[in-house]
Amino acid sequence: MLQKLRIILEMIKIEHTLFAMPFLYSGAILAAQGLPSAWTLFWITLGLFSARTAAMCLNRLIDREIDARNPRTADRALPRGLVSPREVWVIVVISLALLLLAAVMLNELCVKLYPIAVAIIWGYPYMKRFTWLSHLVLGSALAIAPFGAWVAVRASIDLPAILLAAAVIFWVAGFDIIYATQDLEFDRREGLHSIPVRFGIANALKISSLFHGATLLFLLLLYFFSSLGRIYLLGLTVMSALLAYEHAIVKPENLKRVGVAFFNINVLFSICLFTFITLDVFI
Repeated sequence: MLQKLRIILEMIKIEHTLFAMPFLYSGAILAAQGLPSAWTLFWITLGLFSARTAAMCLNRLIDREIDARNPRTADRALPRGLVSPREVWVIVVISLALLLLAAVMLNELCVKLYPIAVAIIWGYPYMKRFTWLSHLVLGSALAIAPFGAWVAVRASIDLPAILLAAAVIFWVAGFDIIYATQDLEFDRREGLHSIPVRFGIANALKISSLFHGATLLFLLLLYFFSSLGRIYLLGLTVMSALLAYEHAIVKPENLKRVGVAFFNINVLFSICLFTFITLDVFI
């Protein structure tokens, strides 16, 4: 049982929740202008873990045949038969049920937005079969975290929530483009769509830079359309430096540091945003 649990946790990449969790709490603290209630914090946290678990499981299920043919992903649990599709579907159903429960426990608007959230996380794995804009759909899936947290606290859709969600969409799309460079040749053979496949690695990295520029623009607009102050601006300077470094270490002729750019720097980026928003709100 413990071995199966370890396999499942590895399959859903529980550590990658670090990408989304700081954004979730940033949205909640900004919306509450302080610390939300323990009730709200509990249900948005459960909602995040449920949504992310469902999303990762669906991604693995829908892509399991493609993953089996890709040398980079052939070692994953489903292609190797370490877990069965039925077991993963059970996890999906339970996760989506818990996400709905969290929405019900929060407010009516969360319940109304629930089908949209499910459509995004269910639809993303199919996108690369049809469009190179799939990176933006992945960004939309992670943007559910701060947007949903704001709605959970305020029961309304407001401009700061939209700006924060837009920043996350382009941030995720930007680093996902970098990550997709690893699978360029495989994706071409399989007829899959991505920005590196459509435009080549050099142009893809330029587009990634533009997307991250859009991220910083939306975060700057958040400063003007919220109560955030100078501490947040200091954090925005730090985050700009992190993104600049991310693009400095990944070059078309040298993709060896894609892993560092994908995980380490982006975890630091999300933690910085949370830290400086929290400090600004409370100080």
